[in-house]
Amino acid sequence: MPGHGGGIGRPPRLENIWMMRCPVPAASGVAYRLGWMDEAFGRNGIGVKRVIEDGLNLVEHDPEERDRHLFREGGNIQALAGRALGIPTRVIGLAWIDERQAIMVRPDMQVLDPRDLKGLRFGLPGYARSRGESIARGMSLHGIQSALALGGLTLEDIDLVEVPAPPREQPSREGMRRLWLGLEWLAAGRVDAVYVKGSAAAEAASRLGLAVAIDLDAYPSRLARINNGTPRPITVHQHMLDEHRDLVECFLEQSLRAADWAALNPVELKPIIAHETLSGIEGVDAAYRNNFRRSLHPDLSEDRIEMLRVQAGFLWVHGFLEAPVDIDRWICREPLDAVMKRRADAVNSQQHSC
Repeated sequence: MPGHGGGIGRPPRLENIWMMRCPVPAASGVAYRLGWMDEAFGRNGIGVKRVIEDGLNLVEHDPEERDRHLFREGGNIQALAGRALGIPTRVIGLAWIDERQAIMVRPDMQVLDPRDLKGLRFGLPGYARSRGESIARGMSLHGIQSALALGGLTLEDIDLVEVPAPPREQPSREGMRRLWLGLEWLAAGRVDAVYVKGSAAAEAASRLGLAVAIDLDAYPSRLARINNGTPRPITVHQHMLDEHRDLVECFLEQSLRAADWAALNPVELKPIIAHETLSGIEGVDAAYRNNFRRSLHPDLSEDRIEMLRVQAGFLWVHGFLEAPVDIDRWICREPLDAVMKRRADAVNSQQHSC
């Protein structure tokens, strides 16, 4: 395979590749939990290590150059913020998994329609240590705006109440609790409504006895659900594409293989998703519905790219990015195209042999 071994004109052999540990449902995470990433890369003597998200992963702050060999399938806010700062990442795939985006209220409140949101006090998480790392704030602001738009309203029709946020949003069970601190403010009557996303938030809302006012997943248009995880990019450093293209394709092959497996194994998938999202089975059941297991496959379809473009525009307008991001220049189609062609050729070969 190219990209391994020493010698003149060849890149040095890698000892490890790295996978970002983001608390989200992802085909790559499923592949890792099934042992397929270790198996595939291990055949070439390469270890697979997972690391916890820590800021924007700036290569200049990474003396071991781990980030040059890092695969990240996670939220788009930090990925876009890093790209806006000039970090040479590329998008090699986009996933879309609906994961219970909703506006929560107290059960005694009469909110039956998006128009009923007018005049309410919405909890809005404060900024983290930088605007580009303020995931909870970015998610909430876009989710609130989307819910209001369904009722012909804008952010000017409500009151935003700042809820303190930790300076660093760590992907841990305690970190997820702090991420959705606004739910506790809602239960205590300090705000009237809160945007939430995902299984950990669903569990927290249930524990506090809160009610779903607006279920964004129930609306047919995906435009109402464009946010940090929808679409969710898979990114790598340009170095991997230049020097280790075969490893990039290997990662995508195992991710697609895991997505195929997930579609056929719902019972076995559920505890894996619970582990990956730092939640329990009840949270998974509440957040991941409508046969989500069939939608883990990444692609680079035009509609997903356009949704990423919409999200990038929102983040730029609202000050989360240091510069606009050219989405078309960020996308790298070749690795996924190559993998998809091999998969299609394999299917055709099997059909002809029958």
